[in-house]
Amino acid sequence: MSTDTTTHDMPLAPSEETREPCALAPAAPLAKAAARRRSRGMSLIEIMVVMAIISMILGGIGVVAFNQFKKAQLDNAKNETVRIKQAVEQYMLQKRGKCPKSLQDLKAAGIVDKISKDPWGNDFEIKCPGEKTSVDVISPGPDGELGTPDDIANYHDEVGEDEDRDR
Repeated sequence: MSTDTTTHDMPLAPSEETREPCALAPAAPLAKAAARRRSRGMSLIEIMVVMAIISMILGGIGVVAFNQFKKAQLDNAKNETVRIKQAVEQYMLQKRGKCPKSLQDLKAAGIVDKISKDPWGNDFEIKCPGEKTSVDVISPGPDGELGTPDDIANYHDEVGEDEDRDR
């Protein structure tokens, strides 16, 4: 027996000669094919699917945003009617019960700085004495006509109260 046992006890490192030549051969064409697929980019159908998904998301966001905008307009009109009612009451105190005919009278008296319109560009109507309270301030609402269910007034408990009853 040989005294040199160190070479037999250690595992041999695989050399190029001991590797199987078949194991590497199919990998090279597969790598090239994968690289070609990556370099081709996206197909028209993939782009159309992505665009359709983006359109649906933006459409949903648009609907929600538009509804919130309409609600904000109603809230703004309601708050403005209450503010104008307070200004009219102050005017009546200064003028010994005389009711202003319009917002121009409030501006001329120095009670308001500017003449405001409702969110739809309509003038507010002032009634003294009011039908429901001592002073009624009414916005014609989105349709621009007084006396319709969408009118907004300082005496409604809730913005859009008349609209909620119709539903």
